[in-house]
Amino acid sequence: MAKEQVVVPDIGGAEGAEVIELLVAVGDEVSLEQSLIVLESDKASMEIPSSQAGTVIELLTEVGQELSEGDPIVLLETVKVDSGATELVADPATADVSPEAIEPEPGIPEPEPEPASPAAVSSEQLVPVPDIGTDDTVELIEISVAVGDVVAEGDSLVVLESDKASMEVPSPFAGEILNIVVKEGDSVKQGDPLMSLKADSPLETPAAAPAPAVQVSPPESVAEEPAAKPRSQAPMSPSRSNDKSLYAGPAVRKLAREFGLELTKVSGSGPRGRILKEDLQQFVKKSLSGAAPAVSGGSGIPPIPEIDFSAFGPVDVEALSKMAKLTAANMQRSWLNVPHVTQFDDADITEMEAFRAEMKPEGEKRGVKLTPLPFMLKACAVALRDNPKFRSSLSGDGQSLIYKQYTHIGMAVDTPAGLLVPVIRDVDKKTLWELAEEVVELAGKARERKLKPAEMQGGCFTISSLGGIGGTGFTPIVNAPEVGILGVSKAAIQPVWDGSEFRPRKMLPLALSYDHRVINGGDAGKFFTQLVALLSDIRRLIL
Repeated sequence: MAKEQVVVPDIGGAEGAEVIELLVAVGDEVSLEQSLIVLESDKASMEIPSSQAGTVIELLTEVGQELSEGDPIVLLETVKVDSGATELVADPATADVSPEAIEPEPGIPEPEPEPASPAAVSSEQLVPVPDIGTDDTVELIEISVAVGDVVAEGDSLVVLESDKASMEVPSPFAGEILNIVVKEGDSVKQGDPLMSLKADSPLETPAAAPAPAVQVSPPESVAEEPAAKPRSQAPMSPSRSNDKSLYAGPAVRKLAREFGLELTKVSGSGPRGRILKEDLQQFVKKSLSGAAPAVSGGSGIPPIPEIDFSAFGPVDVEALSKMAKLTAANMQRSWLNVPHVTQFDDADITEMEAFRAEMKPEGEKRGVKLTPLPFMLKACAVALRDNPKFRSSLSGDGQSLIYKQYTHIGMAVDTPAGLLVPVIRDVDKKTLWELAEEVVELAGKARERKLKPAEMQGGCFTISSLGGIGGTGFTPIVNAPEVGILGVSKAAIQPVWDGSEFRPRKMLPLALSYDHRVINGGDAGKFFTQLVALLSDIRRLIL
């Protein structure tokens, strides 16, 4: 029997994911790939499978704890069969003889031990960018050491920042910084060199090395380490003259913008003075109580008063999940920052529905159900191509417009864990059958909480369909930084005047919300008119 730890695998760059559910208990028998816990990050919730089979003998995490890649989850008792164990001892009579007791053959001089090479005590080693969960380049925003600094194994060397997260790169071994080959602001990726270190100890110890060699390190090396040149203290007290000199990740800076905070006024409690979300929240709390300067921007909105509903009758209180809180915050931020306009129209999908009915036998052969959503995705892709403003986003400073040369469309999916928006990439390059397959696949992964953060990023436009639920119309909220969203309601047979008589037609209610800072009424009218025409006559999709 052996004891093995199961750790958090690569979760697609999600950092600080919260444990929201434990799926096993001590004593449970688990099989390979059986789910152990459920993690929830800022973008998704996911089940973490077991990397091996065995019996749970200890839970190494708990609900509410934040985990990252490599953190332990459970301790398993597994069975390992050592097939080569019987071959290790050829003669039982010599089984207990130590290597030191074996005499060399007479006449053969015992080789003199070679003096330890300098590399066995110290050697120059290059430190590259480790696996950071993405093949894309990321920005190096901070160098935490200087040439001549002595670092221990695990000490942070640099800080990298992507669009979604910041991460510290630890030293893989102890040693002295000899050379730094990067500078702040560089773009790097996995495998790129960062710096070279003179290692204090060999990276690999030969298996046949004699026992005294383990004790080669002189006592002076232990005594010298505290007296060695101290690590650069610059990161501990960064200049706070402007936001860019501060140590804060993208999520913290984004939250500060939402609060209307100047980061120069906030003290960081994280490593090397890094500002954390908790620091912002504490600052706002003190500001509202009068213990700190008032928050600028957006603080004039009166809060909804707290009411004791139990005074009117029995109540149940259920804490919001992390995802529900994030969804609420995102919706409120978009609603407060984006000047919304919504236009309504009905699309005649009678012919489209007739075509779908004709394609049903082929869909059964393919094992794919052709729903109306692939047609809407395809129609939106054509309209986005011909109306590029709907495929753009405002820059962070609001001074420029960013036109995207790709067509990724999000689809809102209602799940037990909350609203998720997986993104279908390159919609304009895929057939209706390919889109139908991907819609089913992504919707299934969303409901099973198996979406990766990367599968919910990069959208240019969003479709939110309530057709399967009902309703004649609604006003969807733009999913900033996108500038448009299409709301789809339930289709119904209605009498439509064709110039001579009323005919029964299947009409689909549509609502187009857009960011009025980027899209004006004329832009929206052209986009919406083309979209309705494409859905009413799907032959236009091939033009």
